[in-house]
Amino acid sequence: MKRIEGEAPMFSDLNVFKLAHAVATHAGQRQAVIARNLANADTPGYQPREIEAFQAAYSQGGRRMRMSATREGHMNVEAQDGQAWAEYTLESRQDANGNGVSLEEEMLKAVDVKRQHDRALAIYRSSLTILRTSIGKV
Repeated sequence: MKRIEGEAPMFSDLNVFKLAHAVATHAGQRQAVIARNLANADTPGYQPREIEAFQAAYSQGGRRMRMSATREGHMNVEAQDGQAWAEYTLESRQDANGNGVSLEEEMLKAVDVKRQHDRALAIYRSSLTILRTSIGKV
């Protein structure tokens, strides 16, 4: 493919991949919050946390998510200007020890997160298939 000076490559900025990445990142962070809630299910006074719904955050113009890094300079993390999804404390009923975590609710949320992550992967795979088909590499 011949490239014109100063012109971006044809497939460098596809929003469908950005959307799939944002959905998967949101699911990953939400899973971490749910895991923390489950880990503190017996901690006296612990109140469960949640993050804002993907739809609500994305409808506010979307967010640039910061990728997690295992070391300094990994994946050019310092070059990105992202922010995490807003986390908040849930209003919930409390046990006698002041803990508000419901194991049943957290398990249902975990199933929902798995579905969200699977949906992001399906969007990504489908988009790749369409791209491969369009350039004749099936």
